[in-house]
Amino acid sequence: MSVHKAVRTPADLPVSGWYALLPPPKAPEVLRGRHEADWVIVGGGFAGLAAARRLSQLLPNDRIVVVDAQRIGWGAAGRNSGFMIDLPHELGGKNYGGRREHDLQQIRMNRAAIEFSGAAAEEFGLQPYFVRAGKLHGAATDHGLRSLREFEGHLVGLAEDFRSLDAADMKRITGTDFFIGGTFTPGTVMAQPAGFVRGLAAGLAGRVKIFEKSPVTGIRTGKEHSIQTAEGEVVAPRMILTVNGHLESFGFFKQRLLHVFTYASMTRTLSDQEKRTLGGEMEWGLIPADPMGSTIRRVGDRIVVRNTFTYNPSMTTSNGQMQRIGHRHDRSFKARFPMLNGVEMEYRWGGHLCLSLNSAPAFGEIEDRVYAAGCCNGLGTVKGTLYGMLVADLAVGTGEPMVADALQEPTPSKLYPQPFMAIGAPLRLWNMQRRAGREL
Repeated sequence: MSVHKAVRTPADLPVSGWYALLPPPKAPEVLRGRHEADWVIVGGGFAGLAAARRLSQLLPNDRIVVVDAQRIGWGAAGRNSGFMIDLPHELGGKNYGGRREHDLQQIRMNRAAIEFSGAAAEEFGLQPYFVRAGKLHGAATDHGLRSLREFEGHLVGLAEDFRSLDAADMKRITGTDFFIGGTFTPGTVMAQPAGFVRGLAAGLAGRVKIFEKSPVTGIRTGKEHSIQTAEGEVVAPRMILTVNGHLESFGFFKQRLLHVFTYASMTRTLSDQEKRTLGGEMEWGLIPADPMGSTIRRVGDRIVVRNTFTYNPSMTTSNGQMQRIGHRHDRSFKARFPMLNGVEMEYRWGGHLCLSLNSAPAFGEIEDRVYAAGCCNGLGTVKGTLYGMLVADLAVGTGEPMVADALQEPTPSKLYPQPFMAIGAPLRLWNMQRRAGREL
C-alpha cells in the first residue's frame, strides 16, 4: 500500500469573470461518509469530466465518482481564455508551430477532443458555451507580422486552411486599428469555459456521482484504492487523477512540473453607444502574434484581456499580484481601444497553468490501476479533454490508437535544481514578455 498525503489543495481567489456571468449554482453535494465505486476521479475540470463521460459511455453500468476541491467551473478549468485550439500552439515557440510530423499528429488528436466536446454540447444543450468561431492571430508590429507569415507558411506545409488579413480586415472585425495584420484559422472553438464545464457536469449527473467543495487530503493505493477528504472517503479499485499541476501535491511527477499563473480582466457591460463607437463584430477571439502577448476576446457587450505569466511554485497567487498585473491589462486595453475611454474592468482573476520544460504531458498509469492525465502546457481546454478521454480508454483497455500516440510522448523532464528555478524561471518569463513588446 502507498499513502500520498496532499501537501496543498486548490484554493483560487474569490473572483472569476466567466463564473460571475453564470446564474448561481445549486448547493454543492459535499463528500461525507464512506462511498464505494468502480472508479474514482479526482478533479472535475475538462480532463476529469471528459474521463467521466468516456467511462460512462464505455461502462454504463459502472459506478463512477468525481470529487472536486472547489465548485465545478470555479478552478483553473473556468479561468482560461476559452480557446479550444485544433492547430499547433506551442507557448514556448516563436510562432506556435513545431515539427511537421508531430504537429500533424497533434492536430488529429486535438480535433478528436473538440469533436468529443462538440458531441457533449449537442447531448446536453451547451451550444451557447461552445461556438465554432475560429480564431484570429493579430500582429501589432512588423516583427509580429513576419512571425504570422512564417506561421502561415507552416500551415501551408500542413495543408491547413487559413486566411491572411490586412489592417483593414482586422479593423473591420475588431473595431480597432491597433493591428497591422492577422491570420484567421477556422477550426478553433470559442468556449465559455465555466459555463461549459458546469453544464457538462450537470448533464453527467444522472450517470456520474459528483461531489464538490471536497478537497482530497490523502490517497491510499493498494488492492483497493481510496481517497480521503475532511468528511468522507471513496473506495474504488481504479483511480484517475485529473488535477493537472496538483499531481505534484500528491507526490507524483515531483520536480517535473512548472507552475505558472496567467491573468485576465473583463470589462463591465458596454453601453449601446460604446458598442456603436467601437464597431466591429460582436464575437471574436484573438491570440497575439507573439505567444507572450495579449489575448483578447470580445463576448458580445464585454471585452476580455489576458496577458502576463508569473512563476508561482506555491500554486497560488495573491490579490496584490493580481491587481498589479491588472494595471498592465488596463494599459493593454487602452492601447487597443482608445475609443472606449472610461470603460473600466469589472472582474480580474488569475488561473493556474501546469507546464513542463519539454512540453510533455503527465499521462499514463503511474501506479497499478492509478492513472494520471495532466500537465496540459497551457492548453487545458483541448488537451485536458483529450487526455481525459484517452486516460479512460487506457484504463479500460479499448485499444484506441490515440492512446498509443499519447503514451509515445516523452514524460515531463526534470526541472533545474533550486535556486536556479527560483531565479531562472521568472527571468525567462520576463525576457519572453519583454520580447513581445507592443504585442503585450
